[in-house]
Amino acid sequence: MKRRKGQNFLVDPEIIEDIAKCACLSKTDRVLEIGAGTGNLTKILAERAGFVSAIEVDPRLAAELQGKFDNVQVIRGDALKVELPDYNKVVSNLPYQISSKITYRLLTRPFEVAVLMYQREFAQRMLTGPGDGAYGRLAMIIGYFCFAETVEMISRWSFYPTPNVESSLLKLRPRKNRPNVDAAQFMWLVEKLFANRRKKVKKVLYTLGVPKQKLAEIDPFLLERRPEELWPDEAANLVGIILTSASQ
Repeated sequence: MKRRKGQNFLVDPEIIEDIAKCACLSKTDRVLEIGAGTGNLTKILAERAGFVSAIEVDPRLAAELQGKFDNVQVIRGDALKVELPDYNKVVSNLPYQISSKITYRLLTRPFEVAVLMYQREFAQRMLTGPGDGAYGRLAMIIGYFCFAETVEMISRWSFYPTPNVESSLLKLRPRKNRPNVDAAQFMWLVEKLFANRRKKVKKVLYTLGVPKQKLAEIDPFLLERRPEELWPDEAANLVGIILTSASQ
């Protein structure tokens, strides 16, 4: 096992069953699994879904999974870099060291539901809102793209080797009614806002090159708040103003 690759494999059959139930799988589903490992979760996904694309970075583990299940395509490589296949559901015990980056990547692609395992502290930060000290870039991006909820708290004893942290199983469902802005531009703005989280929004926007006449078009109450006090949709509504200013 290679801890540097986040190889703490889920071995508790009850938890594996809970994950599959939460995803409500059927033979019409095409599932993406990231970090297939030894295939404990892959097996039940293959039994219940129509097709599974299992990404595994460890060449030894990928080779062992190859050809093991008739309806499973094993993709050997880094989930942050490989071309992602077609899927409608994501079900994964994610490698914790890439949690934020892979979540951002998944959120910018269409899906019906994602059932994902995270380190518990990370999951708690995902679910925070304005006014919470842990609220930041991660929670704002999650809140814009989807509804997220905790399904189950998972003990570290459900894994082998046993990690030093507890875990949480989360369910993510895309939001349909949200400001329609470019995903990459929204994420760029959120990054800039939280790089200056203690400054007022008007100061951050001015630093980004938004002229005063454009700032005058924004609700003054919003401008006087700090990034950590903004709701995701409020930040998204600023994207159009930023782009208009940048094109002038």
